[in-house]
Amino acid sequence: MVLTRGEAATHTGTGAGYRFRPMTEEDLPAVMVIERGCYEYPWTVGIFRDCIRADYYCCLLTRAGEIAGYGIMALAAGEAHVLNICVKQTLQGQGLGRFQLEHLLEKAHAGGAHKMLLEVRASNSTAIALYQSLGFAEIGLRRGYYPARRAREDAIVLSKAIP
Repeated sequence: MVLTRGEAATHTGTGAGYRFRPMTEEDLPAVMVIERGCYEYPWTVGIFRDCIRADYYCCLLTRAGEIAGYGIMALAAGEAHVLNICVKQTLQGQGLGRFQLEHLLEKAHAGGAHKMLLEVRASNSTAIALYQSLGFAEIGLRRGYYPARRAREDAIVLSKAIP
């Protein structure tokens, strides 16, 4: 799915002053700083690079040229799969995760998807509450999906119909 450089987000409410733009390989050093600051088990630069090269929908949320967050989504066969969504640690709790997810839902709809899927750590109650507030429902469990300190952690699989 194509996102034109500088494509503007809706400039009201939470997203005031924020813009979405495509993620490029040149952005990866800055993306990795955010990824490593937010996750104990971050993606590698190679995973991000592969997503860009595979032409997944990879977007950055920016304000005044600074990266505030990013989202990566695969679209295929009428389904959208959110692979990664992240807000810079110092900006969390301001509604930007919701703003990004709403953007991904809009792009999924525009891309012909009828359903959105995602996995979330079973222990991530904040993210689960966000997803449920946007109408996502649990449809499954992937046992031992995520790395963790002691034993691998389960992922809750969530789904939402896209009207």
